[in-house]
Amino acid sequence: MIEWLSEFGLKLLETCRDFLPIAATLIGFQVLVIRRPLSNPKKTLLGFILVLLGIVFFLEGLDMALFPLGKLMASQLTTPKFLGINETNQIIVWQAYFWVYVFAASIGFATALAEPSLLAVAIKAEQISGGTIDAWGLRIAVAIGLGFGLALGAFRIVSGAELYLFIVAGYLIATIQTLFAPKSIVGIAFDSGTVTTTMVTVPLVTALGTGLAQAIPGRNPLLDGFGMLAFASLFPIIAVLSYAQIAHILSRRSLSSKP
Repeated sequence: MIEWLSEFGLKLLETCRDFLPIAATLIGFQVLVIRRPLSNPKKTLLGFILVLLGIVFFLEGLDMALFPLGKLMASQLTTPKFLGINETNQIIVWQAYFWVYVFAASIGFATALAEPSLLAVAIKAEQISGGTIDAWGLRIAVAIGLGFGLALGAFRIVSGAELYLFIVAGYLIATIQTLFAPKSIVGIAFDSGTVTTTMVTVPLVTALGTGLAQAIPGRNPLLDGFGMLAFASLFPIIAVLSYAQIAHILSRRSLSSKP
């Protein structure tokens, strides 16, 4: 218990050091540039303290549960016994890792729906658009995109393919989609790709990628384990643009079918 409290205290000090520039910037602009006092200093101070404690507990939870669990799942799903292959067989057959792809897709879909920043963006987009953009539909589109992206990222690690091939092809598709998608959705689509890589998604995706690279023979965790976040940022963009294009086409057909 004493050892844990000591580690917790050190992590709290490190978080305070990292958080200090943010607090100094906000308060500095409020006092020195805007030249107005804080409306509620006690409430603001309490808010900063709660944020600091929340971040420290979150980081501690990552070390205790999420990172080990992600690596454990990756190692269990890639054992020769589970895959049904001979342990002496060094030839990697990507089809044998079907459940790895399913697990990656499921993690991506679930974490996207649980992502608080995505929820905030979706609600704000629905409010500003007057209901034209459906918050739930946007979240589902992002979740599908993230799930597909992580499954494809897992396939890249298993197959050993080059990362840049997928990224260049993906952004080429997104660029072409941007030319034909409704203009009102383009900015939201690219923002949706960013909000999927925050505090909930990043730890799980990183643990999955590095754990998978460590579990597969011939893969380097440093070279092959990272890069999953690039898929997590890119494919939600493609999914949201596709969602908008499909919704736009269906809307036009519905209007044209009316007498």
